[in-house]
Amino acid sequence: MIENLNGWEIGALLLVALFIFGERLPKVLGDGMRLLRRLRSMAQNATTDLSRELGTDIQLEDLHPKAFIRKHLLSEDDEAAIRKPLQTLYDDVKQDLNGVKSEFDEVAAATDFRSSPKATAPAETPRPAQRYDLDAT
Repeated sequence: MIENLNGWEIGALLLVALFIFGERLPKVLGDGMRLLRRLRSMAQNATTDLSRELGTDIQLEDLHPKAFIRKHLLSEDDEAAIRKPLQTLYDDVKQDLNGVKSEFDEVAAATDFRSSPKATAPAETPRPAQRYDLDAT
């Protein structure tokens, strides 16, 4: 979440926090950091207990339902069977897009007047379109 903020937004948030909390800001920041450390410790203890109860090595990232099923319930053959149709579809789309890109590159190279050998002679520049009729005024 914080990586989406730029320097000015972070500075504005710090300024608002200073106005709201005033002289208590260092104490509030310390309490917040203490709370984060305590939550991290609780999560680590929970994963350790769960790992010990299940008899497998479980990381915090593995507790996501999709990752848990993929890692602990599906065999490698089952996972490969699930991925195979999607992988072939992905490969087909990638091959088609590479073909389209190469065609666009050829068209762009053919229409690039600056790098073509015929572009050495100065070309007549077109006049801009007039906004009004000179004869009518």
